[in-house]
Amino acid sequence: MRTTELDITFYATQSRFSDPGTLADWAGAVDPDAAVLRAVASGLVFHFRGMGDHGFPPERRAEIDLRYAEDIFARLYELNPAPVRTERAPIERVVGCCRDFTLLLVAMARGHGIPARSRTGFATYLVPGWAVDHTIAEVWDAEQRRWRLMDPQFAPGYLDPTDGAELDVLDVPSDRFLVAADAWAACRGGADPERFVVSPDQPAPFLRGWPYLMHNLVLDLAALNKYEMILWDLWGPLNTTARVDSRTMAEMDALSALLRDSRIGIDCIRGAFEDRRLRVPSVIRTVTPFDGVPRQVVLR
Repeated sequence: MRTTELDITFYATQSRFSDPGTLADWAGAVDPDAAVLRAVASGLVFHFRGMGDHGFPPERRAEIDLRYAEDIFARLYELNPAPVRTERAPIERVVGCCRDFTLLLVAMARGHGIPARSRTGFATYLVPGWAVDHTIAEVWDAEQRRWRLMDPQFAPGYLDPTDGAELDVLDVPSDRFLVAADAWAACRGGADPERFVVSPDQPAPFLRGWPYLMHNLVLDLAALNKYEMILWDLWGPLNTTARVDSRTMAEMDALSALLRDSRIGIDCIRGAFEDRRLRVPSVIRTVTPFDGVPRQVVLR
């Protein structure tokens, strides 16, 4: 995708999901430097898959469904009202996942007028041999005039278990994190879709292969339109079945090709989002990982 001044302006402002609201000043008390912002975001969330290690009470599981940055910052302030840049004990972090690390980084960057956006896809640096569901940020590098993929979940020095090489969390290579359109194209080109999963130990058929490749492709389109959705949200073609019909495969082929086209800008991305099957409606379903029960959500 090409980047124009219109794109830069669009991604430099908050969305309804990234807006810190009444806590904008508290959340914004961080140096306007991408590396600093990434480091702060890295210390604000505790990934829910590791909850038991730090004595989180069961009722805190509900934090993984906090949808809006304003609500996440409010919970963080409640847990510890010290400046947001203050180092926090694990119990003082909000329980969440990669999406939440990223949303908070994007929110803080946009608060300083730094263009930033959430990207959903698959990381090859989490589990050897697998491309694992992941969300990281893209932050605009004004000096180099390009987007940098940044992973706020891991600290500098993180070693890729695949080869033991250090991952540059400030500039993640595009072959280590495949945005959803690239992942879809790779599988259409011969890569094994069964290696693209939420997690290798998650056996549900809709959490791997073509159904989840489609899931992340639709979520990434939404994120590019500043709808930073929770990863287990469902709408349009997204569901918990394990089948992707031929019509939907063709739609996803077209969407992947569009998002990978170096000639398009935000106007085309927004145009694609006008498709009634792809656009996020005012009422969606969400399926929390802890109980797997679909629930209806009315968006603000």
